[in-house]
Amino acid sequence: MKKIMKKGKILLLAYDQGIEHGPTDFNDKNVNPAYVINIAGKGGYTGLVLQKGIAEKYYDEVKKAKVPLVLKLNGKTSLVKGDPVSRQLATIEEAIDLGAVAVGYTIYIGSFHEEEMLAEASRIQREAHKKGLPLIVWIYPRGAGVKDIKKSDLMAYATRVALTIGADVVKIHPEGNMEDFNWAVKSAGKVKVICAGGSKMKEKMLLEKISGYIKEGGSGMAIGRNVWQDEKPLKLTKKIRKMVWG
Repeated sequence: MKKIMKKGKILLLAYDQGIEHGPTDFNDKNVNPAYVINIAGKGGYTGLVLQKGIAEKYYDEVKKAKVPLVLKLNGKTSLVKGDPVSRQLATIEEAIDLGAVAVGYTIYIGSFHEEEMLAEASRIQREAHKKGLPLIVWIYPRGAGVKDIKKSDLMAYATRVALTIGADVVKIHPEGNMEDFNWAVKSAGKVKVICAGGSKMKEKMLLEKISGYIKEGGSGMAIGRNVWQDEKPLKLTKKIRKMVWG
């Protein structure tokens, strides 16, 4: 865990959106992985989240940037409709070969397929811990099973699932108010809770949200588009770091 943390906090630069969103998030600059890898290195992020193809093809750039690699092990596109399922695409052995210091896995609780993802995540957790790699789980409530439940309640459900399956860090989409978020952090027990940055928003709102998450017990951020879509990503990163570490 020390390899993806600094003074008890985590700040990941996420660049795993290509499979989930397609090319719609990118412009002529950030469509180039090398551009984002450079931001991660110069920005002092405690980790860079990549899928295996980019981690493999840009292995030298990641090493040069000296940024810890978090390899995302599963993924899906947005093209198939219905209850989501995201299956394993990369192995623990591949993560180690690529120099990863942690691995990530997405679970959609509430999906008809959640049992498959929970079982796969549990197996990955065992394999990762045997090799000394922490597991970061992305847990998002999606699917037919969550339609009539408050999003703020589902947020705490997600963090509790992370604790139950033995994850080390859980990434969530914050919902509701800061009191709801604080309850989600408490529900996670000793699991570190980090927040997704989500789609691009105004800088002032972003920084206020990050500050609030940290004050309510959050352990950091996994932020992507808000940084590498920004015209001055390193300048924004400096402000984000101040919110996370003071």
